[in-house]
Amino acid sequence: MSVMTTCLWFDTQAEEAAKFYVSLIGNSRITNISRYGDGAPVPADTVMTVDFLLDGVPYQGLNGGPMFQFTEAVSLVVSTPSQEETDRLWTALTADGGEESMCGWLKDRYGLSWQIVPARLGELLAGPDAEGASRTMQAMLTMRKIEISELERAYNGG
Repeated sequence: MSVMTTCLWFDTQAEEAAKFYVSLIGNSRITNISRYGDGAPVPADTVMTVDFLLDGVPYQGLNGGPMFQFTEAVSLVVSTPSQEETDRLWTALTADGGEESMCGWLKDRYGLSWQIVPARLGELLAGPDAEGASRTMQAMLTMRKIEISELERAYNGG
């Protein structure tokens, strides 16, 4: 059976990024590090790839050089169970050069885009009150980091 893995192209920071990501997300770990050998375009023993799991999902970080950069066309989505977890991840991922964007999107210090989305947002958008769901969407569209209490207030008409 085939296994699918998302490969994330870094300049030289694949190992550093992987260590950072696995420190933030539960059920995560580095599973393998491979290194360039003699005759490679970089010094021998330089990290080439880092295989890691984020919440059990496989990823690979590749130190491929500066030719390609991350764009918002690809993002990692984290559904958070609480405001506390939303705040924790948001703070960690925007630290040290990360950038906030709108509607729960951000870029981390490596340029990788993330969506930190409280599960409560989906519940409110799918709620039985269509007008409340619409108010929730309008409130979310004004936010950078998603604030659950503000979404609930909008849903309830407050």
